[in-house]
This record gives sequence, structure tokens and C-alpha cells, in this order.
Amino acid sequence: MLVSHVEEHEGTRRDFLYYATAGAGVVATGAAVWPLINQMNPSADVQALSSIRVDISGVEPGTQLTVKWLGKPVFIRRRTPEEIEAARAVDLDELPDPLARNANDSGEAPATDENRSMDEGGEWLVMMGVCTHLGCVPLGNAGEFGGWFCPCHGSHYDTSGRIRKGPAPENLPIPVAVFDDESTLILG
Repeated sequence: MLVSHVEEHEGTRRDFLYYATAGAGVVATGAAVWPLINQMNPSADVQALSSIRVDISGVEPGTQLTVKWLGKPVFIRRRTPEEIEAARAVDLDELPDPLARNANDSGEAPATDENRSMDEGGEWLVMMGVCTHLGCVPLGNAGEFGGWFCPCHGSHYDTSGRIRKGPAPENLPIPVAVFDDESTLILG
């Protein structure tokens, strides 16, 4: 009878040791993993740059301004009437990517020039300046379609930043942007 009473307590002690060891292992794992996960959060300087104001008063029609936002180039182009007309004359069935890729609109909007430009007249076009193929920076006023050309692998974009030829799978994305006034654009 004494033996069974001792065996009953042995099982309880053993269970306690298992639970205590498992609990200590969970705490130690959490203490080791937390710094690794926390270092992936954006730093304070990146968060401070999440929204920037850009003076666009000096951008003439037919020229573009390139600014750095969140570590990437952003093309701000003031298009000529000829560029707008060329972009709006494109048949959407000819486009490899049918979506506008505009963060200011719904994700399913078609890739019409009206859905990609900043204003109703289509004069302002703002887009990320990173090729959607492998991340090179396209050259402006270049390529077969009068828009941008990526020298790394030969992607051609039209005057609305839509992929027309080459290995790039998507149109150049449009970031969140809004006009603060006639001469100031807010990115982010």
C-alpha cells in the first residue's frame, strides 16, 4: 500500500517536471525569437518618411521629376496633350496587364489612362520608378511606345506607364498620392 502511494506521487512529480521544462522552453524560445521578429519592423526614420510633400511647381509639360520615397524612385510626370492622346488611344485588349495597379483606386480597375492619371485631364502621372520584372529603374522618354524603357531586360512602357513589350509582368504601380494644392503633391 505504501508503494502505490509513492508511485502515485512519482507520476505527479514527473508531470510537474515535464510541464515546468516545457514552460521554460516556451519562454526561452519566445525570448530568442522576439528580437528577430521585432527587427523586421520599420525603423523610426522609415516611418517618418512614409508621407512626403513634393513641390511640383517647376515641372513643365513634357518633363518629369524623380523623387525618392520609401527608398524607391517615384516618377512624377507632367504630360503633354500628345502624350495623353497617345495613352488614351490604346486598345485595352493589346495590354499584357489589364489592371490599372493604382493604389488610389480599387485593385480591379481596368488599365485605362483615366484610371492611372492623377487628374481628369490626364496631365499628371505619378508612378513607382521600378521595373516590375526585376527592379531596375526604367529610362524616361525612351522605348518603342514613347514612355519608359528598362535597359536591364528590355521592357517597354507606354506614356501611361503600362507594360507593352518585354518580360515585365505588370504595369508600373501608382502609389498613394493626392494633390495638397496646385503646386504640392503628397505621397503616402
